[in-house]
Amino acid sequence: MKIICVGRNYAEHAKELNNALPTDPVIFMKPDTALMRKGEPFFLPNFTKNMHYETEIVFRINKIGRHIESKFAHKYIAEYTVGIDFTARDLQDIQKAKGLPWEIAKAFDQSALVGDFLPLNEIDPHNIAFHLVKNGEIVQKGNTADMIFPIEKVIEYCSTFFTLKIGDLFFTGTPEGVGKVDIGDRLEGYLGEQKVFDIMVK
Repeated sequence: MKIICVGRNYAEHAKELNNALPTDPVIFMKPDTALMRKGEPFFLPNFTKNMHYETEIVFRINKIGRHIESKFAHKYIAEYTVGIDFTARDLQDIQKAKGLPWEIAKAFDQSALVGDFLPLNEIDPHNIAFHLVKNGEIVQKGNTADMIFPIEKVIEYCSTFFTLKIGDLFFTGTPEGVGKVDIGDRLEGYLGEQKVFDIMVK
């Protein structure tokens, strides 16, 4: 299982971090060790002073595929949820300033939180509303309608370079409103009005 992530997939988020809008999907990966185990808290690591949440829609791949055309991509996803791409922003900024890869800021242990998966069924993947509640307050809201590259385009692009396997996860990018997490914070993720995760930061 691999975790495939899309960066800068919402225009307003790219702007808030002073990043240029991409012409192709910006792809990075997390190892399977990044996946948080269900029911565990998020333990704030000591290598960062500025850990951020990035709330995202996550799709799970349900069949093996390579060189998948966009028009067929919907056949490869059947489940979705909300997740968090935890990001050590200070480390990322240092790596970016040096022109170096920033996996150490994105792919560390516990950096990929996923909620309970729901079946897509008749849900339109291009109109999924989601939000994050931090300590009882909504801090981030998004809708897949605002993605620069919809999931079909992302699957087409990624499958050009590597084979997708059953269980692979696609983190599809975060909208504006990312922010810092601290010890003692409670984070709750919602698909519409349905809560799909509830964790503490320790």
